Formats: sequence, structure tokens, C-alpha cells
Amino acid sequence: MGMSDQLGFQFRAPERHIWTVRALVSAVRGLVERQYSDCWVEGEISNLRIPDSGHLYFTLKEETAQIRVVMFRSSARLLRFRPENGLHVTLRGRITVYEDRGELQISAEFMEPQGAGALQLAFEQLKARLQAEGLFDAARKKPIPPLPRKIGIITSPQGAALRDILNILGRRHRSANILIYPAQVQGEAAPTEVMAGLRHFQQSGRHGAVEVIIIARGGGSAEDLAAFNDEGLARAVAASKIPVIAAIGHETDFTIVDFVADLRAPTPSAAAELVIRSRQEIDAQAEELNRRLERAVRYRLLMARQELIELAQHGAFAGIMHGIRRGQQRLDERRFRLEMAQRQLLERNHRRLETGSAAVRHYDARRRLAAIRRQLETEASNLAAATRACLLKFRAALDRRTASLEALSPVAILNRGYALVFDGQGTLVKDAAQLAPGDELSARLARGQVRARVTNTQRDAAEGGVSPKAGEQ
Repeated sequence: MGMSDQLGFQFRAPERHIWTVRALVSAVRGLVERQYSDCWVEGEISNLRIPDSGHLYFTLKEETAQIRVVMFRSSARLLRFRPENGLHVTLRGRITVYEDRGELQISAEFMEPQGAGALQLAFEQLKARLQAEGLFDAARKKPIPPLPRKIGIITSPQGAALRDILNILGRRHRSANILIYPAQVQGEAAPTEVMAGLRHFQQSGRHGAVEVIIIARGGGSAEDLAAFNDEGLARAVAASKIPVIAAIGHETDFTIVDFVADLRAPTPSAAAELVIRSRQEIDAQAEELNRRLERAVRYRLLMARQELIELAQHGAFAGIMHGIRRGQQRLDERRFRLEMAQRQLLERNHRRLETGSAAVRHYDARRRLAAIRRQLETEASNLAAATRACLLKFRAALDRRTASLEALSPVAILNRGYALVFDGQGTLVKDAAQLAPGDELSARLARGQVRARVTNTQRDAAEGGVSPKAGEQ
């Protein structure tokens, strides 16, 4: 008789709990996302992929470790620099698990390069590219006329820089005919409006063509002057048939437009002095107003972004957004596999063509060689047609799934006039019986959210509800 029998009890093995793979990965993902919902990580970019969807996929690595990173289009389009392999960056995001592969990854929402700001990095990248094309060469710059009779000015009509330029030109060169093209000189619309001014002065209208163009803007921070680092604007200035003077910011401020212009003036007032051979200082009031406006706009954008991040991390809405992003990542994975299959198919066909060509070269009979070449061309044409048909089929399937995914988006539902109602504890309200008069509730709308207090509750008559009690409002 065993000892356990003598003592009157028996040992039992603990009951096993068997997980499914998806359940285990989902449980791990939930633990990781709760523990690491907001992390800052630094490392080096490698294996960068940017599909047509606009999402970024890359690996963040150091000497002994690495982790996958995904940055969705909504965050990637806010980057002020171009990510590249080998670039050392710092990013912010949440740690999650991509369930389809069971891999740990970072869902990044913000990223900046180390050692240089995003604006400076974008500036250096564009400067190097345009310099390699020869747009900065002195040989291509046009001379400035010594005493032009018609001067075109592209600037903000409300800026102090314009008033000072006009004062200098009026005192020193009264016979000059000044044509002003009003344009924004700060913000996203500024490059487009300045380019429109250049096109306007290139065309000979009823006033005749101007002899020189001045692009003027007061000083400011790197963000204030970012509009003049636009590639399209720089190329438009370089292509101008009329000499262009860039008078942007202070003497220490440099933009891409300064490098491609025919002449750079240290300040807007200096531009007026250069064009009429005199020197005068200008009023800097517009610069301070522009800087204050830029700071206020940046602050409002920062607060709105923070509210959006907090909303995206809240309750059921965060789960829905996670599902949408997971579906977007699956679409990108299928796109990658389709592109890889296409490349492999083309490589196989290329190898077959090379093999056939090598075999043909062993024969001396020209007629047989010509017949084989025609057969290969026919097969290649058929293969290309089949490949195009296959790609069109996959593209149609991808478009259908994308449309289905967008139709399931909660934002689309909210845009149709629906709202998500939460009680004071943040629980989604589905039944009026969950609330009582005096309870606080919040409603998530398509744009923004509201808070309210319950004054009465009433369920539908079909559900057995009753009318409000007497005295309730």
C-alpha cells in the first residue's frame, strides 16, 4: 500500500489548459499593448518598404537586436523628412503583435531623425539632389538689369516687407513701374501661389513683361520659411526666363529658392537696394506677426493631434481602429506577395528566353534560327498578356477588399449621422435601461465629441418599455 493510500488522499496532476494559436497570440498582444502603449525607441532604419498605400514598413535595429515597425499613412504623411535605410531615428508608438505572423512590432505614430531636425534633413536632401542636377551653377544664372523700368514683386500684400520695398523704390527710382502679385508666403498654399505669380509675370499681358522679379518674405523660423524649400517652387524659379531676386528672411536664413535664384538678397529691403543700386533698412513688424501666427497654429495642431491619439486609444473605438489597421497591413502583405510573384515569373521567363537563345546559337541554319526566334517572341507576347490578365484580376480583387474594408470603417458610419454614446465609466450604451436621470454621458460624433446629462429615459414600446414617470423631465 502506497503512502498516499495510508494517509487517505491521492495526488492529482493539474488539469492542462490548451490554447489555440490565435487565442494565445491575441492574449499576448493584449498584455503587450497594455504594458507598452506609449514608448520612445531609437535605432537604425533597415529593410525600408513604402507601398502604394503610403504606409511605411521597416526594421529598427542596433548591433544585437531588431524589431519590425509599421507607420500607417495617417502618421507617415506628417513626416517632414524622407526616411532612408541606414538613418538613425527616434520614434514614438505602441508595442503590439501582428497576429498573422506572430511577430512583435511597433505601431509608430511619430518619428524624427537623430542629430538633425526633420526640416533640416529634408532641406539637405533636396539641396543635394538639385545641386547634382546643376541648378545651383553660376553659369546658368541670368544678370540683373541695372535700372529696370518694370519690376514684378511676389509677396504678401499685408506684409511690412512690401511697404518698405515700395518706399525705397519710390524714393530712389520714381520712374519704375511696380507690378505686385499678392501671394501667401507661409503655409502649405504658399508654394502654389508663388509659382502662380511666376507664371503670371512670364506671360506678356497688357502691362508688358517685367524686367526683374522679386520674391520677398520677412524672416522667421525654419518652419516659417519651409514653403521656400519646396521642390516645385525651386524648379519654377530656375526655369524662369526673367531674372529672379530671392529676398527671403534675414541674412543668416538660407532656403532652396536662394540657391536657384539668379541673385540672393540678404533681406527684402536689400533686394530693393540691389535692384536700384541703393541701401535701406526695412520694417520687421510682419516677421513678428508671422512668427506669432505660426506658433499659435503649431500649438493648436499639437493639441488636436494629442486629442486624436487619446481618442484612438479609448475603449471599443481603439479596438475597431486596430482591426482596420490590421486589415490594411494584410492588404499590404498581399500586395508584396503579388509583386514578388510577378518578379519571379518574369525572372523565370527571362531565364527560359536566355536558355532558348543559347540553344539556338549552336545551330548554323539561319532559317531554323529565325523560326525559333519567332516562336519565342510569340510565347513572350502570350506570357505578357497572361501576366497582365493575372495582375488585373488580382488588382480587381484588391480593390473590392479595400472598398469592403472602407465600408466597415466606423468613421464612415459616423459620417452618416450616427454617434457612439458612452456612460460616465466609458462603457458603450446600447440600452436606455443602462441610464438613469442625472447620469452623465458622452457622445462620439463624426467630428468631435459632446457631453450631456440624462434628464429622462424611455425605452421603445416594442421592447416592453414604459413612459417616463410623472415628474421626470
